[in-house]
Amino acid sequence: MAPSPTTPGIVAGRVETDVLAQNFSDLHPPLDAHEAFVAADRCYFCYDAPCMEACPTAIDIPLFIRQILTGTPEAAAKTILDQNILGGMCARVCPTETLCEEVCVRETAEGEPVQIGRLQRFATDTLMWNGPQPYTRMAPTGRTVAVVGAGPAGLACAHRLAMYGHEVTLFDARPKAGGLNEFGIASYKSVDDFASREVDWLLGIGGIDLKLGEALGNTLHLENLAKDHDAVFLGLGLVDTNDLGIVGEATEGVSDAVDFIETLRQTDDLATLPVGRRVVVIGGGMTAIDAATQAKLLGAEEVSLVYRRGKDRMPASFYEQDLAAQKGVRLIFNAAPSKIIGGDRVEAVEFAYTDDAAAPTGESFTLPADQVFKAIGQTLGDAQGLKLEGRKIAVKEGGRTTRSGVWAGGDCAAGGDDLTVTAVAEGRDAAEDIHATLMG
Repeated sequence: MAPSPTTPGIVAGRVETDVLAQNFSDLHPPLDAHEAFVAADRCYFCYDAPCMEACPTAIDIPLFIRQILTGTPEAAAKTILDQNILGGMCARVCPTETLCEEVCVRETAEGEPVQIGRLQRFATDTLMWNGPQPYTRMAPTGRTVAVVGAGPAGLACAHRLAMYGHEVTLFDARPKAGGLNEFGIASYKSVDDFASREVDWLLGIGGIDLKLGEALGNTLHLENLAKDHDAVFLGLGLVDTNDLGIVGEATEGVSDAVDFIETLRQTDDLATLPVGRRVVVIGGGMTAIDAATQAKLLGAEEVSLVYRRGKDRMPASFYEQDLAAQKGVRLIFNAAPSKIIGGDRVEAVEFAYTDDAAAPTGESFTLPADQVFKAIGQTLGDAQGLKLEGRKIAVKEGGRTTRSGVWAGGDCAAGGDDLTVTAVAEGRDAAEDIHATLMG
């Protein structure tokens, strides 16, 4: 397909439909029952369970693997979901290679860990799609809680509170619930509309009234939420991408990587999604990796991911870096953007080489580009007057903010890693603290 005069090099349909389907197929296909048994049989069931210690949600990994081995995957799933109600998604997107599997004794001894993530998926999928809803609500407490943000933290918090018998109103600014699980991860990590299906399953507990298109600072205000409810939990996530702060940043063809990923995730036909011939992604986290890899899979001829520090300082794991490289992404380290070059549209990006402290060395180079994606972190939206720690909401133990009756967790809160599994843990723990507070 020839590029149009107004969008040189940016076209849809660069790759045949059957190739696209293969490119965006399940990154780690599910295990069948026999494969799961064989994988589970490799576990040593360590008494000190370093894998469990490495899990942000403290799942009893040896127990659930033993339950799979004894032919009770539904029980294994309950063990997982009791600690991590989004265990199905975390089994797909969690960086197990730097958490539970990295400390697995099999990894230490043989260089090949037990496939904890895939075993977790086997168990949770078995229960979620074949078994009844394993959770029921306790007797109504008469207490109401507003949860703002239907991402991992908000969903985990809402489910735990509903289970305890509280009435929960779950607000989200977007037209669909799920947060980053729905809008912000690579499509090949979560196929078959899994994020949406998991949300529907979670809401099946009852007691959660989902209201979409409601944003804090727009239709919602903390003062009113606190007055109308017994408690408020903020799981806002982050919003706008940080600016590069360089000349030419507003040039057409320069956009946020998160917007590109969201559009891709919500597109029914990937063959209709335009992508550049030469794509440059600026950043070093998971968003940068996902954007660069998917641009390549859509058919971009050259994709370069440029990060201002060294390989070992890159937020994305070595596994994710290697995955991008295997798909054809060129990884460039120790380089920071200094200028966007172009007239009506972007034509190239000038970079300055940097040292270990990310300071310019005085040398530079230029990469041709017809499409540039920024992935250098995001900012918090309206904090409604809450105290901040850095650029996030300050929280104490249990997710308590500086305002009485208001809790926060997930990416909007200071402290933990920006991971789905960490957000789930923070939402769950805040729910426990809210419940204890409300019940005296």
